[in-house]
Amino acid sequence: MMVQVGDELPPLQLPPISRTVLALFAGASGDHNPIHLDVDAARGSGVPDVFAQGMLGMAWVGRLLTQWRPQAGLRHFGVRFQGLMHVGDAIRCTGRVLETFSDEGVLCARIEVLGSDQAGTPKIAGEAVVAL
Repeated sequence: MMVQVGDELPPLQLPPISRTVLALFAGASGDHNPIHLDVDAARGSGVPDVFAQGMLGMAWVGRLLTQWRPQAGLRHFGVRFQGLMHVGDAIRCTGRVLETFSDEGVLCARIEVLGSDQAGTPKIAGEAVVAL
């Protein structure tokens, strides 16, 4: 399969974030910070409700990449958190090829990745390098 600059990865649409997903991710990741699980703790931090762990958003963007290419080909992956992902937000992860290049004889692509809510507001953005 030929990959060219500008190609878009098949998007990943997630269902709305639920409290159950936050609790399950807390258990799986060990991130039991109360602002992600307890409404009173979240309100005490100045937000109206619990919100998703940033690493959950990164995991979803990672899933976008590994559904496109095998995980073993992931050479670099970094993100910036740009906004809170609230209960009820339906995150859509997208990616676009920025460049292709050879790294030690292996064809690679640099991918721009983005996770946005249902209104199109960016919540997580970054880049990855994937061996093709």
